[in-house]
Amino acid sequence: MSEQTLNLPITGMTCANCAANITKTVSKLDGVTNANANFAAENAMVSFDTDKIGPNDIVHKIHDIGFKVPMSRKEMPVTGMSCANCAANIERTLNKKVEGVVSASVNFASERLLVDYIPSIVSFDMIVAAVKKIGFDLIVADDGQDEEDVEEIARNAEIKDQMQKFVVGVVFALPLFLISMSRDFGLIGPWSHASWVNWFFLFLATPVQFYTGIDYYVGAYKNLKNKSANMDVLIALGSSVAYFYSLCILILPGLGGHVYFETSAVIITLIKLGKLLEARTKGKTGGAIKKLIGLQPKTATIIEDGAEKEISISMVQLNDIIVIRPGERIPVDGVIIEGESAVDESMLSGEPIPVDKVKDDMVTGGTVNGQGLLKFVATRVGKDTALSQIIRLVQEAQGSKAPIQALADKVAAIFVPAVIGIALITFGIWWGITG
Repeated sequence: MSEQTLNLPITGMTCANCAANITKTVSKLDGVTNANANFAAENAMVSFDTDKIGPNDIVHKIHDIGFKVPMSRKEMPVTGMSCANCAANIERTLNKKVEGVVSASVNFASERLLVDYIPSIVSFDMIVAAVKKIGFDLIVADDGQDEEDVEEIARNAEIKDQMQKFVVGVVFALPLFLISMSRDFGLIGPWSHASWVNWFFLFLATPVQFYTGIDYYVGAYKNLKNKSANMDVLIALGSSVAYFYSLCILILPGLGGHVYFETSAVIITLIKLGKLLEARTKGKTGGAIKKLIGLQPKTATIIEDGAEKEISISMVQLNDIIVIRPGERIPVDGVIIEGESAVDESMLSGEPIPVDKVKDDMVTGGTVNGQGLLKFVATRVGKDTALSQIIRLVQEAQGSKAPIQALADKVAAIFVPAVIGIALITFGIWWGITG
């Protein structure tokens, strides 16, 4: 028996009876050795046998009876995925193997993770480590760094790496393909059938196989290690069969047969081109959020002790009096207390004509002041502003998945094993017929 004790914060209790209800319900769970909910402290101390029950089971039971355990939500970019099965692998790991993660959703198209977790059970660092353990990385900004800038740097580095490998693939695969096809169609002289030509093919194919295609080998190894199969497994397997079969024919000419070095090289290079285009496209998805964030000024001018003072927007507090000069962007949401102006609200409504604003009218962060001088009192700051909520909704939309993707994920989960199975059956039939 391995006993663990949790201190769970709980919201939604209105009286001591609520606490008693939680205590009674949780105590009945198989594996819970002791439970005590405290109405005054709004928490519950729960001791349980980890061999019989997990923290998530306890949390879900508390939710079932109408109370909530406060959760944190994070949305961040993921790197290292090559297909929808990779996204499913991350979801499966976080949802089933990391206690304290209530829900995790990965959108492969936008390469973003949306995770809800209970900080008192699992830390964000533990989530990052769990994802890294199965071969993927989360782009996390350090203190003082802008998350969008960190993501852009990581995306650009990925594009540069994909470009380098693609260029190497083209340099070696293109002449290999042209000479091989020309030989097969009799377009070049008898010299092309000399034994040294096949060795030259090996020389051209090897850099493509083990440099341009190295990502597929690494991805296949990580997935097989975690008892999963993705497109990397399929690509590594297919190209390796063509390459090593050709190598055997080359080393043991007595076996007879044709070499297929151009097959593996061209397949890897074309797939790498697809990955390069995909990386560029995904790199642009973060541009929308960055443009939204760019609508918010970095500083604000407040009135403090009768004097104007410029401060970081993150330091603006509720009820601060803010001064907006002509042409400046409004930093936070608020209510005008002095002045008149026309404000460009096209970022919210799409309407290009400025809206007249007078005393007691609302202004929204990110909009642009016209010709007048305005003073307003801040009513919503930080993550509560309309612009911040729009940014959050866009980020969550990128991290979430459409219902149809659930079907696509199920198909992806069996696609690779099905292809390998069909290939083995085909090989068996061919072997049986030809001997």
